[in-house]
Parts: sequence; structure tokens; C-alpha cells
Amino acid sequence: MPSDVHYELRGPERAPPLLLAGSLGTDMSMWDPQVDALAGRFRLLRYDLRGHGASPAPAGPYSMADLGSDLLALLDRLRIERANICGLSIGAMAAMWVAAHAPERVHRLVLCCTSARLDDEARATYRERAALVRERGLTPIADAVLSRWFTPSFAEARPQTLERMRRILIATSREGYAGCCEALAAMDLTPELGSITSPTLVIAGEDDPATPPAHGRRIAENIAGARLSLVPHAAHLANIEQAELVTALLMRFVDRNETEEA
Repeated sequence: MPSDVHYELRGPERAPPLLLAGSLGTDMSMWDPQVDALAGRFRLLRYDLRGHGASPAPAGPYSMADLGSDLLALLDRLRIERANICGLSIGAMAAMWVAAHAPERVHRLVLCCTSARLDDEARATYRERAALVRERGLTPIADAVLSRWFTPSFAEARPQTLERMRRILIATSREGYAGCCEALAAMDLTPELGSITSPTLVIAGEDDPATPPAHGRRIAENIAGARLSLVPHAAHLANIEQAELVTALLMRFVDRNETEEA
């Protein structure tokens, strides 16, 4: 059953809708670097994943179908028939699920720092992490997670950003985080990529250890007409580490669609 996720909607009422779906262990504030630019051009919708931020945390395990259904239910609740969708990491996986199962709801699709299927080692790691987090919370894994979110040079230059993201991670619901880890461990969207018909941009951080560029390349190769853009000097949360470049890539790709149809 879909969760009634917490959301924020801003921007001109008649502007084209753009939905932002975030990553594991964050909340909607991860998109703060993009919001001012995007809200001036789009009807901007961002939300907290189930079990994250102010959204409810039902008992896990979760599936990608659960996360995708939450996204669709949010569009239904707000009476948005069709939207541009940008997701990062697990948010992009939910977006891929929606684009494959409800293609009529997706205008343009932007997939950041994500994968259609994790390797066996990563799947095992997420299963182990789910058990650890349920027992001990998020603090024991915080350093390891942050080291994958940002490059060492960014972490050294922006300690305040690191501490803010650490606080958000540690405040995440144990059950919500663990349930999403189990969704990641079970996820395999590879067979569904061929069903995605929306124009698609894949963005990959060149230094992303969680979902390396090869993962983005495989997605782009299996979605008809998809493009791949690599972001230099960026790890997993590329939208924060290279905010201006990611914002520009996103706006240029989505805005082109609106201009062509005007």
C-alpha cells in the first residue's frame, strides 16, 4: 500500500511539473542547491522517501514497486497527470520503475548516480546493513556512507556540508533506512529498461564508488535514445558536490522539451 509521503510544492502554478526524488539516508533538503533555479522555471515537487525525513516509516522490507507506487500516489494526490522526473540513487530507481510501469505519467526522465542492478557484493552489503541499522541505528555506518557520498577533497573543503548531511543521515528512521536497503538488495530493473520510452538523461559522477559511471552507461545503453553525461570531481551526491553543473544539465535537458512543445 502506498505511503502518504511528505512533500513540498513550489513554483508557478501553471509551469511544467518537475518532481525530484532523493537518495537513501537523506531528505528533500538534499535538493536545496537546485531549488532556487528550478522553482523559477518549473512547478517543483520534492518529497521525502518513505521512512525518510518527515514521511511515515512502515515496517519493511520495501520493494522498488513500493517506492515507485509512493511516487505515483503523490502525483495522483496532487492531480498531476504527467511530470518530468529527476531522481538520484534510489530515487532514480523509483523513477525508472514508474517510467517502465506507467510511461504515460513521465514526460522527461533524468537519472542521477544510479544503477539498474547492483552487483552481488553490494546486494549482500545492503542486506547486512539493514540488519545492523535495525539493531544499532545509523551512527555506526555514518562515516562509511559519507565517504561514498563525497570525494575527500570536497569533504575537506566543505566540513559544514558534511556535518549537515551526517545529521540528516543519523536522524533517518531505522526501519525506513533498513527497508530501503532491502529494496536495493532485491532490485533488478534491467529487464524493464527497454520499456522506458521517455526521453532520458543519465548523469554519473566520475568518482562515484556507490554507482560508478559503468552503471550509468549500462542504463543509457538499454534505454532507447538515452544520453549519458559524466560529472567530473563528483562522488555519489553529485547534485551537491557539483551543484552548478548538475543543475545546468538538468535544466537544459528538461527545458528543451518544454521549448520544443511550446
